[in-house]
Amino acid sequence: MTGAGPGSEPIAVRAGRWHDVRMTEANYISALEWSRPSTVAERLAEGKAAREAAPRSGLAHLTTTDRDPLSILEAQNATRMQELVPLRVERMSASPFAFYRGTAAIQAADLAADPHSGILVASCGDAHVSNFGFFASPQRTLMFDLNDFDEAAFAPWEWDLKRLVTSVVIAGQATSRDDDVVQTAALAAVRTYARAMAANADRSSVQRFFEHFDAESGLKAMDSESQRTMRAAIKEAEKRTGERAARKLTTLSEDGRLLFVERPPTMTHTTPEIEGRLHDNMLKYLESANVDVRLVLRQYVLSDIAMRVVGVGSVGTLCTLILLQDGDANALILQGKQAGRSVLEEYGGIEQPPAVAEFVAEQGEGGRVVALQRILQAVSDPFLGHLKAFAGDFYVRQFNDMKGGIEMNELEDTPFRQYAESCATVLARAHSQSPHAAQVAGYIGNGRIVGEAILEWAYAYADLSRADYDAFVAAHAKPHPATVATQAAAKALG
Repeated sequence: MTGAGPGSEPIAVRAGRWHDVRMTEANYISALEWSRPSTVAERLAEGKAAREAAPRSGLAHLTTTDRDPLSILEAQNATRMQELVPLRVERMSASPFAFYRGTAAIQAADLAADPHSGILVASCGDAHVSNFGFFASPQRTLMFDLNDFDEAAFAPWEWDLKRLVTSVVIAGQATSRDDDVVQTAALAAVRTYARAMAANADRSSVQRFFEHFDAESGLKAMDSESQRTMRAAIKEAEKRTGERAARKLTTLSEDGRLLFVERPPTMTHTTPEIEGRLHDNMLKYLESANVDVRLVLRQYVLSDIAMRVVGVGSVGTLCTLILLQDGDANALILQGKQAGRSVLEEYGGIEQPPAVAEFVAEQGEGGRVVALQRILQAVSDPFLGHLKAFAGDFYVRQFNDMKGGIEMNELEDTPFRQYAESCATVLARAHSQSPHAAQVAGYIGNGRIVGEAILEWAYAYADLSRADYDAFVAAHAKPHPATVATQAAAKALG
């Protein structure tokens, strides 16, 4: 894919640069050096031309050889808090869908072995259906968007879409839906993504930037059954405020100090070393926060810190809750979470653009998570920040600020499909913030071929993930006490 003028480089090369979000001298070149940026039509044509090197039908290919999925999980467990690894195993063993939630690294490694489009965008890295949901905007409007960015990095656009569609298939199978319902929902997600990317390509970058999906507005396009389901989820999310969390998780001591209430093993106080470094780490976090947030936090004092277990795949990483209060015992709870390398880079093998690599080297992996969250989310938590600490890199956000989600097993068939489409629309909006959004739209076209290919891949991967789940459960199954006694007796007898 070559040609004269701007945009003549192969997409994979240009995507690998990620035009730096920080302004450089190149943004202010003189009029004598000016050249016209590529048009939408030219970028669409580039995407269409990319089909020659990477046929859309090739997106259906799934490589199943030379895999060692359980070794990937073991390698992850080796770097985590060992006392929490059994809890991670327990949570991932709960169901095939719970296992899938915890295996972003395995899927990234599998995707690395498959053909891909070569068109990179800022990606979530873990875009399964349970990582979409509700949260409050600074204006206290309830938003619907992606809400997990631990694995965010630059990657081929279809990797996020494949993870989303496969999660629709696995969730559908886990809830014993007719296969026609599951296929319809999965294919609808791909076609919705295709239509949204095409529509976004015709909008300016600023128009795409300001697009967002508040929960109430999204209800208008839904049928009555889906509206009832979503309104119930919205009502529940609106209850999950920071004030409510403070009432449930803290107690007021006689001297007026708020303290966390321990609930082992998911909520415990930290080590003296972590407590001793809390003040310095808070100062590091404040350096990354916006000036208005720094002024707000100056009106609070540190009161307590605790460790909390979160999620499925994240279990075993260091996650802390930081409790702040004012003189009237008004509480603010922040969550600090350890950030490692994105699985898209570590296991997917995607070399990150130089500007991204340079930023991570300076700001740490927590900085990466915060930066990509601000790119991919339409509206982000104003308390977002990051720091480098003795135990690694961290990012910080508010805890329980009207955060909520949808339980797939509670959805009837029609809301199930519409929820899959809603997630696909949000994902397209996130991907459309990248410079190569129009190339993605050009590559996809009307979505028919890509839809069939990704649907085939998703079903095959759902079967593969189920086999991985069975192997995982078998590997961690505890033998019956009678079996252990029999084996011990046999060993004693030689």
